[in-house]
Amino acid sequence: MHMTIFYTPVFQQMLRLTGFVYLKVTGWRYFSNVEQPRKFIILAGPHTSNWDFPIMISCTSLVGARPYWMGKKDLFRFPFKTFFRWMGGLPIDRSKRNSVVDQMVQYFEEADELCLLIPPEGTRKASEQWKSGFYHIARQGNVPLILSYVDYAKKEGAFSEIFEVTGDYEADMRYIQEFYAGKAAKHPENFAGEFLTDKSSETE
Repeated sequence: MHMTIFYTPVFQQMLRLTGFVYLKVTGWRYFSNVEQPRKFIILAGPHTSNWDFPIMISCTSLVGARPYWMGKKDLFRFPFKTFFRWMGGLPIDRSKRNSVVDQMVQYFEEADELCLLIPPEGTRKASEQWKSGFYHIARQGNVPLILSYVDYAKKEGAFSEIFEVTGDYEADMRYIQEFYAGKAAKHPENFAGEFLTDKSSETE
């Protein structure tokens, strides 16, 4: 795994301080009910606004998580390559024959520790269905999901519970969606109401 600025002690302290101040000023609170494993996926939802990112990053820094995120390979070109990689970016090559899921599973296999941040909807824009990629990454990579959320009604961010996927796609996805159904998105009209019913291992 490449070096990322998230793993430097000085930046971690700066990020925690910034996150604490940001949440304090905006009136948000955070908590964690789980002990973080060495490898896991943070499922971060609902994701309907650009404001979700600073809130979730603030919460993850304060609970001691060091999240990586997926980005198209094109983002990691000069002059931004080093910056995005230092900020936890993992380049994904969509032109390869192997899928995005396969590439992420390989990242997990090669890492001693890895925390991957994924929004279940795959986008903050309105969509009718969730993407299925996070599920297949967890299943094939043999890593748990930490169900985390931002709730705008309660102004609360949390690492709520660890969920191990079972391979029963529809039952697992139904449980996960029921978990997020009670969480207030900033733009509820953009929160997808259904998950994919096929079992494609591709993610967009």
